[in-house]
Amino acid sequence: MEKEQLQVLNALDVAKTQWYHFTAIIIAGMGFFTDAYDLFCISLVTKLLGRIYYHVDGAKKPGSLPPNVAAAVNGVAFCGTLAGQLFFGWLGDKMGRKRVYGLTLMLMVVCSIGSGLSFGHNSQCVMTTLCFFRFWLGFGIGGDYPLSATIMSEYSNKKTRGAFIAAVFAMQGFGILGGGIFAIIVSSAFKSKFDAPSYAVDPVASTVPQADYVWRIILMVGALPAALTYYSRMKMPETARYTALVAKDTAQAASDMSKVMQMDIEGEGAKPAEPTPSDSVSSYGLLSKEFFSRHGTHLLGTTSTWFLLDIAFYSQNLFQKDIFSAIGWIPPAATMNALEEVFRIARAQTLIALCSTVPGYWFTVAFIDRIGRFAIQLMGFFFMTVFMFALAIPYHHWTLKDNRIGFVVLYSLTFFFANFGPNATTFVVPAEIFPARFRSTCHGISSAAGKLGAMVGAFGFLYLAQNQDKNKTEAGYPPGIGVKNSLLLLGALNFLGILFTFLVPEAKGKSLEEMSGEIDDGTIGQLGGQTSSSTTKSCV
Repeated sequence: MEKEQLQVLNALDVAKTQWYHFTAIIIAGMGFFTDAYDLFCISLVTKLLGRIYYHVDGAKKPGSLPPNVAAAVNGVAFCGTLAGQLFFGWLGDKMGRKRVYGLTLMLMVVCSIGSGLSFGHNSQCVMTTLCFFRFWLGFGIGGDYPLSATIMSEYSNKKTRGAFIAAVFAMQGFGILGGGIFAIIVSSAFKSKFDAPSYAVDPVASTVPQADYVWRIILMVGALPAALTYYSRMKMPETARYTALVAKDTAQAASDMSKVMQMDIEGEGAKPAEPTPSDSVSSYGLLSKEFFSRHGTHLLGTTSTWFLLDIAFYSQNLFQKDIFSAIGWIPPAATMNALEEVFRIARAQTLIALCSTVPGYWFTVAFIDRIGRFAIQLMGFFFMTVFMFALAIPYHHWTLKDNRIGFVVLYSLTFFFANFGPNATTFVVPAEIFPARFRSTCHGISSAAGKLGAMVGAFGFLYLAQNQDKNKTEAGYPPGIGVKNSLLLLGALNFLGILFTFLVPEAKGKSLEEMSGEIDDGTIGQLGGQTSSSTTKSCV
């Protein structure tokens, strides 16, 4: 006989969309706005850092970060994010979602400010300080992934749960857009105030001393949106699913949700639950044989698809400025001064975000509860594969000046279908298909696999995308396989993503307990003897 859903959880599942849903989206979403701003704004200023701190007198090209420094600056935040996803994911299941939610945000605020500071003035001191704070910034960002996804999934009703979780993640698009727009404003303001000749005209004067403030301001402003939502995060009650299913206190869960939903919800009665054969099953651990038989395939599906997606997604974001240079969208570095280069890179990233990244996220929000997670993820990987090969196979054609707009259109479409596709669904699904006591941990493991992919993309493609001719590589880099072969490789990885998508179940229209098997494995049945009867008053 099918076990009944707890009243408080059923009330959440069937609730109409209310103001508290939108409040939760904004509170969790502003964390993701900050995450994206902080992770992606570094690509706007790496060229500037090279000009300021690695200038070589008499060189034909402006200074650039040495390969090991560039890899560290670009990748250290991903290392921190991976560690944070695993640690805070585990902590969210042990201590509760709310108790560690504010900690991640405060870490992001402090380290965003710290990223713009430096202990000393030489290049080694500046880069060491930057990398230190960006690691811990990433650690805080990492915690935001499993906690935001889990909190949003556990607050949502089952009819529009996918859209609500996707809306939180969609704030990442606005974060990328916000970073680009702010960099345009700052670089324009400094450029008009402190005009300078191009590098070709006067190498030293092309980088004005005030340019050192530009990258610091861009990095430090990331603290603002996080700080503004800290108080709101602290006021959110613990999710009913954690309180009822993990902390085993349905009376408290009913009380919390009565206030949030402004309606009466009764706690379950105090009648002791009779032991059932499944009670021992419901206490299985994360690394147990029982877990792997029930959810092992699902965990493989969520980790592998996120890993493959992020290799492609983050490698593109990190070498897109070089692609734009290769096709002529951004002029040769020597023809610009330092602030002009920041402006051009920021403008290119902002246009891509505006035309493809942001719309892609919101297409997912609109359609995820209509056509389902599986269909969107499959479609996204398919079109990413198609467009990558369409860019790679006739690559020489796209490098010609007359064809560069076509290149940018196809390149934008790969971003659009990444976001109206696996970049959103890989975030949504792990928050829906695992039991409440493992939900945050499993989401953390899945997202950490993604960040491992991001590190492969960030570190690997800095080298792989280099020209095969050693005389045409960037300073300090060995020859790579070139942009064309890099794009071919990314296309092949996207095709693998199609195959691994078949391991992930569809959660559309189902309750979290139905997806995770908690209704059937005895978890809910055990709660009757551990709670007291409670009827909470309506919050008016």
